[in-house]
Amino acid sequence: MKRTLIASAVAAGLLSLPTLSVAQGGGFVEDAKANLSLRNLYFDGDYKNSPNSPSDREWGQGFMLKFNSGYTQGPVGLGLDVFARSGIRLDSGSRRGKADTSRQPGTMFPLENDGSAVEEFSQIDFAAKAKISNTELKAGRGLEPNLPIAVRNDGRLLPQTYSGAMLTSNEIDNLTLRIGHLDESSGRAATSHEGLRIGGSNVNADVNKFQYLGGDAKLGENLVASYYFAQLKDYYNQHFLGAVHTLDLGAGQLITDLRYFDSDSHGANSSATGRANGYTARGVNNNGEVDNRAMSAMFTYKLSNHALGLGYQKMSGDSDFAFLDNGGGSTAYLITDSQINKFERAGEKTWVGEYSYNFADYVPGLSFGAKYLRGSDFDVAPGNGDKEWERNLRLDYTVQQGFLKDLGVSLRHASLRTDAAQADQDQLRVYLTYNFVLL
Repeated sequence: MKRTLIASAVAAGLLSLPTLSVAQGGGFVEDAKANLSLRNLYFDGDYKNSPNSPSDREWGQGFMLKFNSGYTQGPVGLGLDVFARSGIRLDSGSRRGKADTSRQPGTMFPLENDGSAVEEFSQIDFAAKAKISNTELKAGRGLEPNLPIAVRNDGRLLPQTYSGAMLTSNEIDNLTLRIGHLDESSGRAATSHEGLRIGGSNVNADVNKFQYLGGDAKLGENLVASYYFAQLKDYYNQHFLGAVHTLDLGAGQLITDLRYFDSDSHGANSSATGRANGYTARGVNNNGEVDNRAMSAMFTYKLSNHALGLGYQKMSGDSDFAFLDNGGGSTAYLITDSQINKFERAGEKTWVGEYSYNFADYVPGLSFGAKYLRGSDFDVAPGNGDKEWERNLRLDYTVQQGFLKDLGVSLRHASLRTDAAQADQDQLRVYLTYNFVLL
């Protein structure tokens, strides 16, 4: 695999910036921001019922350099964002397919042709941007959407990114409008871009057209309502309705988070011929056609340094929840999206309980979180009524002073037990993070 040193890649991308600022003036450089984020990750996955991949232990060092320019002066401000990232393998398993299967490469690094993990992988992306008044357009690569209908994944060494165009407008008080087009994704262990698809589809059934529009409205001081429509060509149409309400209750606050998705087939997925060509969705008795409604409610009560949450989610229809999922690591905007599982199967009903505590009064910078999910009534085969559960534990600490000030440490453990075909898992992640502000 061709390797690119992050330093040379970033230098090549940024050398022209001073020239641009002279030619265009304004705040292109004056308002610029740049930071370098370091992430060291140890990942240990223990697959209980999978003889072909019983152990997945990997360790790597990630570098993420972001440069966000300011905007040139004038009625239309122009700018440039640069996102360079590189991952270095510190440890990984042997080649996949070897006789000794006690330890295999996992999902943190791309693989060489012989099935072994690469020693290093890098990528640099550029996105142009323009701003008129309070409306901003970004177009290019390295986009990191965080919307109900499209969420980038950041659970491994490097984050997932997208390419396309995203427009955000705040011209009206208390109203944010968004419209966008995504055409490719770069996975969290990738050095290239590929088309888009959903879980259960054929790897060769990529498309290059995901479009969305919608927005968020602040209705009074305590309520935010959202609506979005999204369409992934040849897969699905999706409507999202959401509301987040905050209520002062006693000495604390009660936060109510309501979400509803309605997803139906589109294009090739709507026909038997299209589904036969790989444009399919997972489900039971759905013949590969998208057909899903996802409804959830999460209630969280915050009191002092405590937060206690209880939620419920129900999947209706014959297919699993529909979302962008290329199979290399993905995130769904569900209250049940957890460290290992998503609880998004057709017909699944899930209870969620979580608790967190901030130790600021005793050990500043230290926090703890626990989450438990129990899903039921999903079908691996018709009429099974299967069940699954997951437990997440998390401990975070940020050094408050001294030489290591702002160094972050995160310990995350999860256990999954499921009747589904995927293996039961125990998983441990250890993150060390640090951010250098360069500009």
